[in-house]
Amino acid sequence: MTDRRNGTILGLQRPGNGSHGAEARATDTGSTIDRRGLLKGLSRLALGAAATLAVPGLIAAPAIAAPSSAAAKRRSLEFRHLHTNERLRVTYWSEGRYLPDALVDVNHVLRDWRTGEVGDTDPGLLDILFRMQQRLRTTEPFQVICGYRCPQTNAMLASRSDGVATKSLHMLGKAIDIDVPGRQLKQIRQVALDLQMGGVGYYPKSGFVHVDTGRVRHWG
Repeated sequence: MTDRRNGTILGLQRPGNGSHGAEARATDTGSTIDRRGLLKGLSRLALGAAATLAVPGLIAAPAIAAPSSAAAKRRSLEFRHLHTNERLRVTYWSEGRYLPDALVDVNHVLRDWRTGEVGDTDPGLLDILFRMQQRLRTTEPFQVICGYRCPQTNAMLASRSDGVATKSLHMLGKAIDIDVPGRQLKQIRQVALDLQMGGVGYYPKSGFVHVDTGRVRHWG
């Protein structure tokens, strides 16, 4: 297993398990605080809150958690290429810009594994994956079946299968075939479809979902 490391590669950060609490102290003056009245007031407040939560639709938990301020300032992804077994954890966007060194690392791990040829990955494709990662609520790596595909490899595959486009967006670094551990393939497909950010192909027999930055369309 290869883990390329430079200034753009980060260890995966997961939320801590610690708890946070606040402590407050009350001072009884004997003349201004009625303890019994205070307890009754707190009881009424608790009952009111419970009643509010019991009303359907009044308070709805968001389907997607709002990104933290840290997530808003940077975008990170993790890949595991199933053919090379290489792993990459990388922050590719930070403080309003794509990071060139990080994109070099992404290009390497998503290279054509058959020939070793490296392509230029469309940063927009990484943004699709980042959005999918958020909606899937996962920190698992994207398992890569195919990233960049050189013209020679694509021609070879197209000659063997009608399912490979002769002008595949894989050759432009605008497509990737993926799976995500712990998530059903149909769930991954649905999240990609909901984003409406490009093409989505569904290949349940082969065990992957295709996403690309082409026009919005779907198949499979």
